[in-house]
Amino acid sequence: MRKALLALAISGVALLGTATPALAHNVLINSDPANGASVATGPAKITLTFDQYVQNADVNQIAVTGPDGSQWAEGPVSVENNVISAPLRPLGPAGKYTVGYRILSADGHPVSGEIPFTLTTAGNGTPAKGDAAKAAGAPAQSAPADSSSSSGVPIWVWIAGAVVLLAIGLTVALRTGREPGSDKADQ
Repeated sequence: MRKALLALAISGVALLGTATPALAHNVLINSDPANGASVATGPAKITLTFDQYVQNADVNQIAVTGPDGSQWAEGPVSVENNVISAPLRPLGPAGKYTVGYRILSADGHPVSGEIPFTLTTAGNGTPAKGDAAKAAGAPAQSAPADSSSSSGVPIWVWIAGAVVLLAIGLTVALRTGREPGSDKADQ
């Protein structure tokens, strides 16, 4: 019985020890402007760097919301390996700006978030207008809802773990079920 429990414990440790973060969602590791930065002049573009490559898809978005709620990102998002960027209009009023993003992670799940920065000196730019501004605003508004939609561990991991544990249990049960000399023919 001790051997069976030892085998079960070793199998459990091996199962947990082989789990890798290969299917983890992308994580933002750098941004320009930096998270919480104060800048005197607005950047010409927003650049976000992730820990893994970003899938080049139409769902990748960057929006920049100004202190008055207006949108400042303009143009398409470009993806180069693990870096995404979007052009930015010259900024206007001084104050807090928020970069909202939504990307398609390397594992196929959407990842979204927000990065605040402060413009310390007012610029002379004007916000984006029309449907482009509404579309650009979508990531910042949907970021909180999307970031909590994933449970973190894919279902196939749980199913594979259950199958392995069932196989181990069945093997142990079959090996310890009959003890030598317990057959009625031997008695």
